[in-house]
Amino acid sequence: MKKKSKEQEGLKEEEINKPTENKENSHKPENNAGEGPENSVPGDEELQVAEVANEGASAADKVVSDVKSSEEKLAEMQDKYIRLSAEFDNYRKRTLREKMELSKYAAEDLLQKIIPIMDDFERAIVHMDTAIDCAAMKDGIDLIYNKFSEFLTQNGIKEIESMNVSFNVDLHDAIAKVPVQDEEKKGRIVDVVQKGYYIRDKVLRHAKVVVGE
Repeated sequence: MKKKSKEQEGLKEEEINKPTENKENSHKPENNAGEGPENSVPGDEELQVAEVANEGASAADKVVSDVKSSEEKLAEMQDKYIRLSAEFDNYRKRTLREKMELSKYAAEDLLQKIIPIMDDFERAIVHMDTAIDCAAMKDGIDLIYNKFSEFLTQNGIKEIESMNVSFNVDLHDAIAKVPVQDEEKKGRIVDVVQKGYYIRDKVLRHAKVVVGE
């Protein structure tokens, strides 16, 4: 009887201890994976800080890229400027040289056309000493004169009409005035001392004339 009571007492003790253990276990916090302080999910503030940091890095990269692009464009523009400056300097020097040569040899073509007329005069002078027929000599001189006159016309030179026309200060130079009986000749040119010439529409040389008064 005593032995049985001890077993009963032992069972009672186990039953008394069991709820206590369950109660203690029920108050223990569950430690789920990933819920510790080290594995905790980041909050909204941390996400915003990360986004701001990423945006700042992207903006910095963009600024660096823009600076590099601007430097490349500037270098390209400087290279173009140097090339254009060199080309313009060469063009200026070449143009200046051409102008100097043009002013130096401008009359070359004209003089080449005059030389044959000079040859005709020289032949006329040679035959003048031995010529017996004065009429033939005169015809030769007239031929040279006509040839030279045609040369002037071909180069745009023509005579200013002066004789018996009204005096025009833009075309004529009055070297003298003479009294005239005829009223119609007053203010008109009565003698031409030296012919005047146009070169196309411009006065090349004014005519020297005598005007009646």
